Amino acid sequence: MKNLIFQKYPEAIIEEASNLLDGVALIKQENINVILSDINMPVHNGLEITNFFEKEELKAALIYTTAYDHYAIQAFKNNALDYILKPVDEDELYEAIEKGLKNNDSQNQVIDNIKKAFDKMTINKISLEVPKGYMFMAPDEVVLFEADGMYTYVHLLNGKKELISKPLKHFVDQLESNVLFYRPQRSYLINLKHIKEVKKDEALYIVMENDKSITVSRDKKKSFMELLEKVF
Repeated sequence: MKNLIFQKYPEAIIEEASNLLDGVALIKQENINVILSDINMPVHNGLEITNFFEKEELKAALIYTTAYDHYAIQAFKNNALDYILKPVDEDELYEAIEKGLKNNDSQNQVIDNIKKAFDKMTINKISLEVPKGYMFMAPDEVVLFEADGMYTYVHLLNGKKELISKPLKHFVDQLESNVLFYRPQRSYLINLKHIKEVKKDEALYIVMENDKSITVSRDKKKSFMELLEKVF
């Protein structure tokens, strides 16, 4: 991409960063006109860039390079955010840069729009940050979330299991308003629709559709049984 930029803009000064924090430092130090940011990066993803700036501080035009599916791309496009789909097409790159250079003054509005767009996308979709990008899926496709330290295993209805670099609390907060997700103990967040069986012994066990057996914590036993009566 750097070579493509120099072909069109031979006098351009290009600064590079391998992660978001280094990029933020460069943006704050230099007079940047256009930011070309990947979305999938180590530690912090590109969508988090606005968290490191005050509302009026980020003046440069922000353009994402992304491998998002068409649903996500359309959401960003409808909110006037420039994007370049990988693999990068040089005409699209030049068009995005030209638009960015002409629209620096309106970038703060674009930043607000991207936040709104991403919020809308996650109302009916769960976003999972996987090594090669992002997955978006309906809540019904998730059987349960399982904590593993600062990571979370997401057990899917199709039998797959994805390891996500987010703590379980991230998904608890994200799905707080979804009444079908319940936390029977500290390490699990389950989809009530995918309960196969509830076993009563000395302890109370939930068996999910993927045959995962989960113990309900003692302090949740009563509330869980009351919830079952209401839901089922």
